[in-house]
Amino acid sequence: MPTFKNLDEWIKKFPELGPVINLEPVTWINREKWKMSEELKSLPGNISMEDGRRFMDRYSFYLEKAFPEVLEGGGKIISPLREIKTFWNFRNNLSNTPVDGRLFLKCDHALPVAGSIKARGGFFEVLSFAHRLAVKEGLIGEEEAGDFSLPKFKALFSKYCIGVGSTGNLGLSIGIISAKLGFRVNVYMSHDAKEWKKDLLRQKGANVIEEKGDFGVAISKGRAETLGNPYGYFVDDENSKKLFLGYSLAAYEIQSQLQEAGILVNKDHPLFVYSPCGVGGSPGGVMWGLKNLFGDAVHSFFAEPTHSPSVLMGLITGKMERVCVQDFGIDNHTEADGLAVGRPSAFATGIIKKLVSGIYTLNDNSLFELLRNLYDTENIFIEPSATAGLIGPEKILGSTYLSDHKIDPSKITHIAWSTGGGLLPANVRNELLKP
Repeated sequence: MPTFKNLDEWIKKFPELGPVINLEPVTWINREKWKMSEELKSLPGNISMEDGRRFMDRYSFYLEKAFPEVLEGGGKIISPLREIKTFWNFRNNLSNTPVDGRLFLKCDHALPVAGSIKARGGFFEVLSFAHRLAVKEGLIGEEEAGDFSLPKFKALFSKYCIGVGSTGNLGLSIGIISAKLGFRVNVYMSHDAKEWKKDLLRQKGANVIEEKGDFGVAISKGRAETLGNPYGYFVDDENSKKLFLGYSLAAYEIQSQLQEAGILVNKDHPLFVYSPCGVGGSPGGVMWGLKNLFGDAVHSFFAEPTHSPSVLMGLITGKMERVCVQDFGIDNHTEADGLAVGRPSAFATGIIKKLVSGIYTLNDNSLFELLRNLYDTENIFIEPSATAGLIGPEKILGSTYLSDHKIDPSKITHIAWSTGGGLLPANVRNELLKP
């Protein structure tokens, strides 16, 4: 909790808080970012990207059986990397200071089955839990993969209940994979979760528990009730290393896609990645994975709504998860439901503060403008929260970041991470596209 008596004292201590508290869009550069090193590679502790990749490869056969949508990807949860030249040119024409380089969209809104980046972490964590149960019961060996479609596994999993607190997309991911495996699953949804997401979860066999409060309330209630059940397993978005590792595996995918496109990534040809940020787990995991593969050639930036700048406030104050936006009089109300988070992840922020290059904020009007710009220029539809990365090049190249780091803007490859929206119903899409 804050230790100063009033906001004026906070702002006096941390002047960068002033415009954030006033809900102004800001661009904050992390002056304390570490350089990548062997020590940083072990920051999350006890998790290995290589082990994670091998695990998901072993279970690709099951995912193909359970979800025909992943057949094209060989049983892998992958998405396209698409250059968006028309959008890039359109935004440059609007700007008084056009920016150089190339802009790609990492299309996680098109991830099969769950339609968001949360499929990466959510599927990994639930499959890992199922695997541990099967090994514990002697149904498979540690290095084997179980055919979880068989009745003996369904009988085992049906004894257990998985819980998760969510604003929407993580709930969809956990609910879909858990129900398919045969687990009972409770999804605790915050007040800002969209109705269509709740409806889809119920259709998939999940139990939706609606909370009147925000994400913090939903996750606290879910954690308490699930961990009070001896057969309960809680997917903890604020603290989970499994989710984090699942997200990090996207780095291998990016590495392969950039190689196929003939794009170099090194000190002279840097990669700038712009990720919408809620609690910090998914962008933090992706960032850690990319840093492991490309080191300091990757420059990672997070985007948050002006009304939900939880990670930014945690980093500016150094209080991390010990403060929430409501402590500063910010309401945490935004149409970017996937980013409507008042308090950052305790686990992820410890890594984010050392590796993230910067954070910028934007208001809801900008999110909807970007949504329509992308649809009009590229015929790509994504949900409002997923558009936040698209303005990243304008935000960062308009700062002193390039001159400070002596970077040639023409040599940059920009990637905006599109985090969700693939499952939106047509009627919801039509409403969002209205001017």
